[in-house]
Amino acid sequence: MARAKTSKGRCAFCQQDIAKNMASRHFPACPAWKEATAHAEGSKRKAETLYHLRVQAEGQPEFWLDLEMRGSAKLKDLDEYLRAIWLECCGHMSQFSHGGWGGEELPMNQSLASALAGGELTHIYDFGTESISLIKPLDRREGKPIGKHPITLLIRNLMPPAACIECQEPATWLCMECLIDDETEGTLCDRHAQNHPHDTYGAPIHIVNSPRLGLCGYEGPADPPY
Repeated sequence: MARAKTSKGRCAFCQQDIAKNMASRHFPACPAWKEATAHAEGSKRKAETLYHLRVQAEGQPEFWLDLEMRGSAKLKDLDEYLRAIWLECCGHMSQFSHGGWGGEELPMNQSLASALAGGELTHIYDFGTESISLIKPLDRREGKPIGKHPITLLIRNLMPPAACIECQEPATWLCMECLIDDETEGTLCDRHAQNHPHDTYGAPIHIVNSPRLGLCGYEGPADPPY
């Protein structure tokens, strides 16, 4: 049996593509990261505990983010960040908890350091058509944050490949009618999206790098930086 391909992500500092299972080992050797942290140490920002977090979409391991977040920052900062980069569509409610559905709900004004003391976190966005993100610390360091924002993107997964349902060429569009009514992948290349006959849910939408694609009214993330 062939082994599944390892998901890869791109380092936001050196632009190198990194295997998911090697991501936490990349930064001690990344020249661009070393330069950025050295520059930060010369700033007037306050030194504190900084957490290297792995955020992964539940049931969709191909979608993942590595973030560095200040321990003093609030969970609401992480909520806003996740909404911006891969969740926000219609202003749905969200929550953090230990244990997911039915677990201990955590207040949005709780600090990250305090929340992590209770274990790994679950973030739920939209209690109807929910998107669930699993959050765990991979590492931590003492130092000054890279930037003024409480969260810094370290690595983001590369766009998972998708094939056109008509010709198997790389797909860039998604037909919601195929996905919902026909229960197919609904992915289309540029050529087959042009004359695709389905329009019950509107024209095909662009495929974007988010686990929220195809759910509710999601059409894509905010423009970077996040």
